[in-house]
Amino acid sequence: MKLILASASPRRAQILRDAGVSFSVLSSAVDETPYANESPQQMVQRLADAKAELVAARAVGPAILIAADTVVVLDGQILGKPRSTDDARRMLELFSGRTHSVVTGVTVLRLPEMERRQFVETTLVTFAPLSPDEISRYLSTEEPYDKAGAYAIQGYAGRYIPRIEGCYFNVVGLPLARLTAALQELGWSEDHENQ
Repeated sequence: MKLILASASPRRAQILRDAGVSFSVLSSAVDETPYANESPQQMVQRLADAKAELVAARAVGPAILIAADTVVVLDGQILGKPRSTDDARRMLELFSGRTHSVVTGVTVLRLPEMERRQFVETTLVTFAPLSPDEISRYLSTEEPYDKAGAYAIQGYAGRYIPRIEGCYFNVVGLPLARLTAALQELGWSEDHENQ
């Protein structure tokens, strides 16, 4: 059974490649505007569902689709990707010495049956206190600018994160262990992944 990643995220693709999973990519662009009174958990699951449905309409032949959406949440507020250096600086200042949540909604959809598995994974991430110089040095790496919350745990920012509680891969963008279990529930097997 072929796998299709419904995402253009290079980090999600790298997680699957590093885990030895064969897949193809069909990207999905959906409006990510939150709905009024929607929780972060509801939002990421809604967006993962929308991405899966969009790609399902374009996919050909039997396949299993993987769609996901990730947000960073602090004090109940969703922090998206920074739009400027000032945005990124503010986010990092907010994280300094504090714990925030990384929330990912995942939809796995088996075609043509449209059988699905859905889940939301949350990981707590604790930042060490950051000095203004450390924040400036990190901002100069260009690493923060295309990432929710303005950091990449797998890169330079990892040196500022002494503790996480939950799935590391979720922070990168795809909770691998829970995803693998969902794939297996839908009949995917490493022994037959390209059949």
